[in-house]
Amino acid sequence: MYDYIRGSIEELNPAEAVIECCGIGYLMQISLNTYERLRDAREARLYVYHHVREDEETLYGFFDKEERRIFTLLISVSGIGPNTARMMLSSLTPDEVSAAVASGDVNRIKAVKGIGLKTAQKVIIELKDKIARGSGAALDLTSGGTGANTQEACSALIMLGFTKNAVEKAVASIVRKEPGLSLEDIIKKALKIL
Repeated sequence: MYDYIRGSIEELNPAEAVIECCGIGYLMQISLNTYERLRDAREARLYVYHHVREDEETLYGFFDKEERRIFTLLISVSGIGPNTARMMLSSLTPDEVSAAVASGDVNRIKAVKGIGLKTAQKVIIELKDKIARGSGAALDLTSGGTGANTQEACSALIMLGFTKNAVEKAVASIVRKEPGLSLEDIIKKALKIL
């Protein structure tokens, strides 16, 4: 429903931010990672996850899309709710969560308050194929020089239904052979390969 909200920071504490946009103050739950990056700012753009239950609606705000992506992956694991996912992202950065899942580091995930051994194992098992290891995948894809285009191309192709691994291999191959391609060209060439 919402992608992001941009406006002035009216209130900020380690758990919540109020962003005023067009005369409306949006109360958003935030992680410590987001708080640290907003602490000295007067204005912000927060990427939003709108959580709806039958008795409550809550907005979760994230400094960048990667943190929101990790959050949505975490809450897709049975037994991990939004508050637990926010706690994980307050204890670990998105890259640290990705690295812990990719390497199967149960102890790193279990160190987060409220996460036990079984839940940590479940997170690793359910997300191992979905989370790329830290920023390593992004570095491999951007080695051709057009980082933003390669990331957007991968996202678009994944949304079209192609698997993440196949998409990353195809896009990395294209960018290595022809650095500097536009977003449209990368997608067109990848569609021929996939």
